Amino acid sequence: MPPTDASADAGAAPVTDRDSGAGVSTGKPADADGEDTLDLSLPAELISLLAKERTDTDRGDARGMARHTAVTTALRDDLLDHVGDWGPTDTPAGVFQLVPVRVERDLPLIGRWMNDPAVAAFWELAGPPNVTEDHMRSQLAGDGRSVPCLGVLDGTPMSYWEIYRADLDSLARYYPARPHDTGIHLLIGDVADRGQGIGRMLLRAVADLVLVKRPACARVVAEPDIRNTPSVAAFLSAGFRFAAEVDLPAKRAALMVRDRSLRDLL
Repeated sequence: MPPTDASADAGAAPVTDRDSGAGVSTGKPADADGEDTLDLSLPAELISLLAKERTDTDRGDARGMARHTAVTTALRDDLLDHVGDWGPTDTPAGVFQLVPVRVERDLPLIGRWMNDPAVAAFWELAGPPNVTEDHMRSQLAGDGRSVPCLGVLDGTPMSYWEIYRADLDSLARYYPARPHDTGIHLLIGDVADRGQGIGRMLLRAVADLVLVKRPACARVVAEPDIRNTPSVAAFLSAGFRFAAEVDLPAKRAALMVRDRSLRDLL
């Protein structure tokens, strides 16, 4: 992806890449305090239900179909611990809240942000509304491992976020993922909100919110383009540490990590 460092600001982190990509790794980084593992642990009761509903659904049992719907809904809610219910959090910039996207309501605003050249260079979703719509609907139609959200500051939508299970994402092929690692993608929508240090404050607030609301999560991760020095600097200012350079199919990324164990130190 082409660099857009000139459009970024270390205090605001207006743009971070959302595409962790897929393909063949050119090298897997070592994590100084992690193990190379990828494991999704589901409760035994849920595993049993999944097996039961699959059998019933295969034979056309109506109860099996209903059970399938219930289990799918439970799985969606479980993977990220009900992001929509996390509620507001106080930040130095004001009261902030993640609000799950509703396409019909939010597409005009998010589509406009995606067509900002500074955003488009990284997110690659510029174009007619259906480009952004297809991207958001693909996440909303999934199993809940990625939740697109509006970032609302003091009642005003001003940023777009994707909270996702990094250990279940293609990113996990390229670093030593741990169960429940949670990733974030973000963009600050309007130019007026950039360059004020708002992005740095919100990055810290959202990372802390993840750690509070997801007790099984020990790390929040992100993977901005290594060339986007201001964005990397903003993550560092928000309490993330630089863990490694990672060769992803679409970019060379800086793997940024905010550890629960270091939360009160960084």
